[in-house]
Amino acid sequence: MNNFKNIKYFEKENSIENPNSHQLTLENIILNNLHNNQIKHGCCNCEIQNKYEVPPDPRNIIEITCNGLLPTNFVEIPESFEQKIYPDDFIIVQNEESYEIAQVKLLGELVRIKRQNLSLFNEPLPIILRKANNEDLTKIRNNILDEERAESVFKQLIAKHNLEMKLINTHFQFDRKKLFFFYTADGRVDFRELAKELAAEFKTRIELRQIGVRDEAKKLGGLGSCGREFCCISFLNNFRKISTQLATEQNLASNINKLTGPCNKLKCCLSFETDI
Repeated sequence: MNNFKNIKYFEKENSIENPNSHQLTLENIILNNLHNNQIKHGCCNCEIQNKYEVPPDPRNIIEITCNGLLPTNFVEIPESFEQKIYPDDFIIVQNEESYEIAQVKLLGELVRIKRQNLSLFNEPLPIILRKANNEDLTKIRNNILDEERAESVFKQLIAKHNLEMKLINTHFQFDRKKLFFFYTADGRVDFRELAKELAAEFKTRIELRQIGVRDEAKKLGGLGSCGREFCCISFLNNFRKISTQLATEQNLASNINKLTGPCNKLKCCLSFETDI
């Protein structure tokens, strides 16, 4: 689900004062309970993925949400960074040679605890360059408008070339050096002529990526039958192999039809009750 398309963009730069003091208060309550052992580890802390004990990462790291192609939901704040950031702030992130806009989701000690539970330590991370300004937000507005136009052009062209492809999402890299099209298809598709026409239309590099049905659910987002946001969006970093044997071991095989998620695959949460 494209969060950036639903945003009421700022008419001024991100507030200097902290607009999320209530979130920081909640963080203090959670941390206090954690330190007092009043909250036990569970799937919300992603303990299901823990395999090894790792030390806390000493770097200043925040968690973000991003519609771009960053390899992780965590971003490092360099020591030279002087601006104050808070949850929901928009930031510009650099990943190797590309740039994306992202939104701050979580910061502080909760990020350190979450990363430790995920056994993440000292891996290469994108870095935050600065907070987004009005010019950046105007640029992302224009990118979103071009993404919507790209969807329409793409659908017209696949009809023209009679290609069996289902468009899932489009994404213009923040620096506009690449335009991505994510699609699903039953088999391999020869899209060479399609890519040439898209490049001629949008005057940038075109990348078409075929994804699976689970990736489709992750990109589109939604709520599961439990009423909560899909696990693949909220905290899962990768997809594990889910088999009917997991349901049998939990005496759930008789209700196998109820164990299928919106992606038509067995629900990822079936693995939460198994030993790692």
